[in-house]
Amino acid sequence: MALPIVSAPMKKKKKPSLVLTLSATGLLIAGGSIAYRFFNQGQQFSRDLPIGANIIPQDALFAVSLTTDPQQWQQMHEFGTKETQAALNKNILQLRDRFLTQNGYNFEKDVQPWVGDEITLAILAPKGNKPPLKPVATDGDISPQQSMVIVLPVKNPQTAKSIWEKAKNPQQGQWVNRTYQGFAIKQTNGQAGENLSATLIDERFLVITDSLKATERAIDAYKNKASLANTAGFTENFPKISSDQPFAQFYVNVPTAAKIATTSPNRPLPAQVLAQLQNNQGLAGTMTLEAEGIRLKGVSWLNPNSQRVLAVENKAGKMQSRVPAETLMMLSGGNLKRLWGDYVLTSQGNPLSPVTPEQLRSGVKSLTNLDLDRDLLSWMKGEFSVSLIPNKPQDDTPEDFRAGLVFMVQASDRQSAEASLKQLDDVMKSQYQFQIQPTTVGGQPVVNWVSPFGTLTATHGWLDKDVAFLVIGAPVTDKIVPKPNNTLADTVPFQQTVPTEPDPTNGQFFMDVERTVKNFPLPSLISNQRTLLAATRSIGVTAAVSNNRSTRYDIFLALKKVNNSPVPKPAVTPSP
Repeated sequence: MALPIVSAPMKKKKKPSLVLTLSATGLLIAGGSIAYRFFNQGQQFSRDLPIGANIIPQDALFAVSLTTDPQQWQQMHEFGTKETQAALNKNILQLRDRFLTQNGYNFEKDVQPWVGDEITLAILAPKGNKPPLKPVATDGDISPQQSMVIVLPVKNPQTAKSIWEKAKNPQQGQWVNRTYQGFAIKQTNGQAGENLSATLIDERFLVITDSLKATERAIDAYKNKASLANTAGFTENFPKISSDQPFAQFYVNVPTAAKIATTSPNRPLPAQVLAQLQNNQGLAGTMTLEAEGIRLKGVSWLNPNSQRVLAVENKAGKMQSRVPAETLMMLSGGNLKRLWGDYVLTSQGNPLSPVTPEQLRSGVKSLTNLDLDRDLLSWMKGEFSVSLIPNKPQDDTPEDFRAGLVFMVQASDRQSAEASLKQLDDVMKSQYQFQIQPTTVGGQPVVNWVSPFGTLTATHGWLDKDVAFLVIGAPVTDKIVPKPNNTLADTVPFQQTVPTEPDPTNGQFFMDVERTVKNFPLPSLISNQRTLLAATRSIGVTAAVSNNRSTRYDIFLALKKVNNSPVPKPAVTPSP
């Protein structure tokens, strides 16, 4: 299955929403996204860039490439649950009906014989300096100021040319033939906003758009070499995530998308946030299907003119060996002080931030009388982690289930760290009437915070001389002190889920989704989150700073499977 060739609509309809168009790639990936491969101006294929990258204009908001291999689509349909498969099938049928069936076309009969291995879809930014009246950030629909472009590579020129020359008459209106820069164009003369336009470029690409202007922009990009392939950092970074036979791949134009988001009437981006986002140029990812799930390789890069640079400091990778095998979730990073600095840079005044730096600073000051930057983060320059560790066996009932939140950080200055921890002890004792009880666990000294009600609330201490830890919630200190014999790093789920590359790493993430969701309510971060998590067994992420201008990410989603779920096939005849 692939995004089908577009013909004239049977009747006036609302344009397909951006969310609907992109959801056909997954429902199994948070944020959904994809794109791959490229045909260069020298008329030779490059396997490192997406098909159509030399045709899609540079100002495209988003570009996504999908495989046309039916076996890969069948494999995709074996992942997930009945609920996710039903939602995916529904979206596929809607797309096929909208673009093919209602116009008398059938993908297997009319498109598959001549189309290449992948096709690409792109959303173009509004032309000109005026902000869009209805930006993407509002409700996900493609606004009148945005245009859709679909590039279908031709592997059988004779068949494609025959279909092009003998195009079926539109259900409404008629085809109008014209020429632009030497390329023949067929355009429908329907109502405004419902026109479709198509051109065959060098008998190698069939380009379908929803407006004549978009077709002209694509031709200009191809002729003038003003396409994605010529965008800063594009050809340098896509090869970093290349993969054989990808299912899909995507590209996001970060500064253009951010500029449009500033016009959202609900959550506009402030000017200072927009200025920071202008430092970023692109975000791209490649998705491949494996026996047990989906692998996503991602890369992001800065604008070459940006004065901001990234610190190449990949020193993480040890924290998973300090937590026990039963750990439900672990997030690690290489330098907490630097991470905080990056967060401050992009979050000040940003209404989309979960908590502003000012709020966090004032909250720490109010609760502990400590200065967050001076007293705490100043010595937190090493690897850190946040983990969720259960205090009882996995087979315990949810009613008896408790877990401890464990924070670890490698101190760059133990003397300053001990002074800060002593200040915390004094505050907990004088301001909150906690008992401060020095004791030992596994033969090592620790400090317990016991509430006025006699309940152990928290414990802090040291591991390996320079790693400070703080346990909050269930008493699980005995699971990390001394170092456990069976660690998270030794478990099969961790090894099979968390990518081994890039290496060295700047941070990792692991979640046993089934056990975590079973016992803890998670905050809703994305749409359809509950459905997606129900289809997922575990999630693993590994990240690293490649150089001073780009960052790499590898993600693996271990998914559940449902067998015997064929890809839906719509009827050949038009819908009434």
